[in-house]
Amino acid sequence: MREQVAEVRRFNRIVTRRVGALDDRFLARARPLSLSRLIWEIGVEGGEVVTLRARLGVDSGQMSRMLRALEDDGLVTLTASEGDGRVRVARLTDDGRAERATLDARSDDLAASMLEPLDEAQRTELVAAMRTVERLLVTSLSQVRQVDPDSPDAQRCLRAYANELNRRATDRIFDPRRGSTAEPHQVRPPRGAFVVLYLQDEAVGCGALKHQPGQVSDIKRMWVAESVRGLGLGRRLLQSLEQLARDHGATRAQLETSDVLPEAIALYRSAGYRDVPPFNDEPFATHWFTKSLLPERT
Repeated sequence: MREQVAEVRRFNRIVTRRVGALDDRFLARARPLSLSRLIWEIGVEGGEVVTLRARLGVDSGQMSRMLRALEDDGLVTLTASEGDGRVRVARLTDDGRAERATLDARSDDLAASMLEPLDEAQRTELVAAMRTVERLLVTSLSQVRQVDPDSPDAQRCLRAYANELNRRATDRIFDPRRGSTAEPHQVRPPRGAFVVLYLQDEAVGCGALKHQPGQVSDIKRMWVAESVRGLGLGRRLLQSLEQLARDHGATRAQLETSDVLPEAIALYRSAGYRDVPPFNDEPFATHWFTKSLLPERT
């Protein structure tokens, strides 16, 4: 263990030096890495301050100081959320979006400078190693917690879930109040369960169980943020929901999804779900799946 700790520390020193994390003028701009990262995380659509704070792992005082510095530079504005006046949302100004574009271009140049000295085989090896490191670090930092479906983190994830469905769909509107619903009272114990997937303190995914008669549990509202897809978190979330269903006594899980979510369809099939005829009246769904939760016979 001691040798492994030493290797990790050496790796951290190399990375922080190579990316310029200690430079007060990160990427030759007029601010350090922390403020540049905040600009990038706010993004073109803006971000709730509480989410940005969790994503960057800073306390409320530090976040306030960072946002104030960007406001003073004319890069950011703070407004109340349209859906909840108690929630503050940070948005980039025109100058802020221009600065983010510059940071993106210079970050691409920095990444390219790491790859250029290497031959093709070495580049492939380095990128594959980075992908492995990212996946393992994300796994070590993630946690699935059972929460109340009316909690702020649960509602934030559900809004993102609905927004993504409606952004992807071109021929229909997803309305969570129609069809096969998953209202808070339907996914609270003992009738169900609701879980949130956290990466450190940021809510990056959710899912629900709605228990049915006959030892069947519906898996509902499963969503993982696009920024962390491809790292195994969706499968971990699905496995957590299946275990909660087993703990309740379910012998079978079932779920429906839409063809606007091909990644979800691929995940379910790879996890052992099989296509079945429709078992509910969900108007947004195009695929219905089921899976036995009983132990496999050897």
